[in-house]
Amino acid sequence: MKVLFVCLGNICRSPAAEGVFRMMSGATVDSAGTAGWHVGKPPYGPMQAAAAQRGIALGDLRARQFGRGDFEAFDLIIAMDANNLEDIEAQRPRGNETSVRLFTDYAPDLGASEVPDPYYTRDFDGALDLIDACAKGLTEALNAQSRDKLD
Repeated sequence: MKVLFVCLGNICRSPAAEGVFRMMSGATVDSAGTAGWHVGKPPYGPMQAAAAQRGIALGDLRARQFGRGDFEAFDLIIAMDANNLEDIEAQRPRGNETSVRLFTDYAPDLGASEVPDPYYTRDFDGALDLIDACAKGLTEALNAQSRDKLD
């Protein structure tokens, strides 16, 4: 399974989701941003620091921009919010059926409709808590999907 996490700039939410999910699963994981402002830059320093306090290293990651080719390269594309989901869908090639979902779909009990952007909210720990819960839900969903294929 190849999973791509997408946010706006690819310096806070999506690289954090990549790092968290990489630790939880055996999936191939990457992240990207719908905007190209930060291409080539590492994740935002305060996000790296908050993640490091949880044992999650993000320093080796570099921002990249989401593109149409990602629909072919990944089995599942996860958006951090509805605006990014809309921007992703606007690039979908005709006939492509790659699943695109909101990350919060995997933690419905939390009642969150998006992962708020800590670049603006400054709540890096809160974003990581939500990312962790969503990543656990995604891991469970993928494990259940794998079990169903074996039956």
